[in-house]
Amino acid sequence: MTFGRWLLGVGLSAVALAAAPGLAQAQEGSGCGGFRWPLEPERAALIRSDKPSLANGGALALNIAMTLELQPLTSAGLPKAPERAPKLAQAFAGHFALAAPAKPGVYKITISSPGWIDVLDGGDYLHPKAFTGAVGCDGARKSVKFDLPPRPLALQFSDVKDDRISVIVSPDQ
Repeated sequence: MTFGRWLLGVGLSAVALAAAPGLAQAQEGSGCGGFRWPLEPERAALIRSDKPSLANGGALALNIAMTLELQPLTSAGLPKAPERAPKLAQAFAGHFALAAPAKPGVYKITISSPGWIDVLDGGDYLHPKAFTGAVGCDGARKSVKFDLPPRPLALQFSDVKDDRISVIVSPDQ
């Protein structure tokens, strides 16, 4: 390999690395139409001001938007460490029981602001089937699809900037 080719390769690598953060952001949509699947019913529920609040450790219901009260990660008492380490130095977190879905299938967990979602089945992580996110959409920031079994589960939210986050768990239509 000649020096010129090597230098060209180094230059192209530097350009690719510099563009990488922008590429990651480009994968997310912009505005409420930027999600990969429709979320208007979930977003409408999440922006309602009369949502019930739920303390850390409480029980979530399906198809009901709720405001979750979170704790600093170090005192949230999560059943298991988040599958992804928090990126925020002062992250908030919480854990909640989810009643058994009436029937197994794919469900969306939609949150109002950035954060990490873990679903635990008997202590094991369930892995998402798909996710979508968009910036600049009032009420909805991220939605993750999970294939849920017909038994009670634990949901953990972590790496949240504020001490509250709104969430709704709804069937994938």
